[in-house]
Amino acid sequence: MHRRQVLASLAAAGIGTPLAVRAQATKIVFGYTAVTDFATVFVAKEEGYFDKRGLDVEPKFIPLNSTIPAAVQADSLQIGGPTPSVFLQAVDGGLDHVVVAGGGVTSKTITGFGLVARAGSGIRRPADCVGRKIGVPGLGAFLHVTFRAWLKQNGVDYRKVNFVEAAFPQHGDLLRGGSLDAVVSADPFMSRIVDSGVGYVASYYSTFLPEGEPTIVYAARRDWVARNAAATKAFREAVVEAAAFVTKPANDARVRRHIGKYIKLPPEVLGKIQISPPGPIVNDRQLAYWVGLMKDQEMLRGEPNIATLIAR
Repeated sequence: MHRRQVLASLAAAGIGTPLAVRAQATKIVFGYTAVTDFATVFVAKEEGYFDKRGLDVEPKFIPLNSTIPAAVQADSLQIGGPTPSVFLQAVDGGLDHVVVAGGGVTSKTITGFGLVARAGSGIRRPADCVGRKIGVPGLGAFLHVTFRAWLKQNGVDYRKVNFVEAAFPQHGDLLRGGSLDAVVSADPFMSRIVDSGVGYVASYYSTFLPEGEPTIVYAARRDWVARNAAATKAFREAVVEAAAFVTKPANDARVRRHIGKYIKLPPEVLGKIQISPPGPIVNDRQLAYWVGLMKDQEMLRGEPNIATLIAR
């Protein structure tokens, strides 16, 4: 049978084109945590931006951000979204990972995370945190590192604070049970804690952060990127397209619906939650900011070669 006849037979059977599409699709399991900083991935998935570029992306929820690099290294995730500090610590520890794109960025307009104290704890000022047990959703992750920087800026020795790793969904219960005095949390969990009366916002401390610094980076193993250069480029392009979609006010309802699908928000919370501005492209200067912040907290043993840590 001639090749043209074979293709005609496959098409007639309804299987020729799907087989071709499946043969071209690159499977990517992407690890995310329950924050809006991953909006570009959710939008790219739901709006078909990955599909049209031949990518089969499966978003997978990861409870603790600090565990994402290990999952990427083990290849249970091909790309994951660690915070910049978690990424840099992983690299400093010997993992050969690179940034392929970015998630959300800091903004002084965002008050969707902060220090939430247990009702009756008396925590109001930075100095009140000394000697207390404070939960963070990932030791060495974004909220932990930035909160320690805020304490230091206010003259408090963060080494005198007892930090405990606790996933976002546990924050309310740990405060209610008295296991923690406060948590560094984010919406929607922060709002739920406050609305329930279990705790109160002691500080929206994030206002000290500069504008436009990445809160999440999308990272992969260097060898995976080398083997999948076209897929890496396609992933980045899809995220850039999604970022443009997110920034258009007319798309707000659809963006929120996509976020709600993946971080399981009820409609009343989904309508009020703040969405972090997208920053799909990460540059050397932005990583250098995080290196400086982490070196100030003695979190890095070596000097990262920033120019080699971003897939170009």
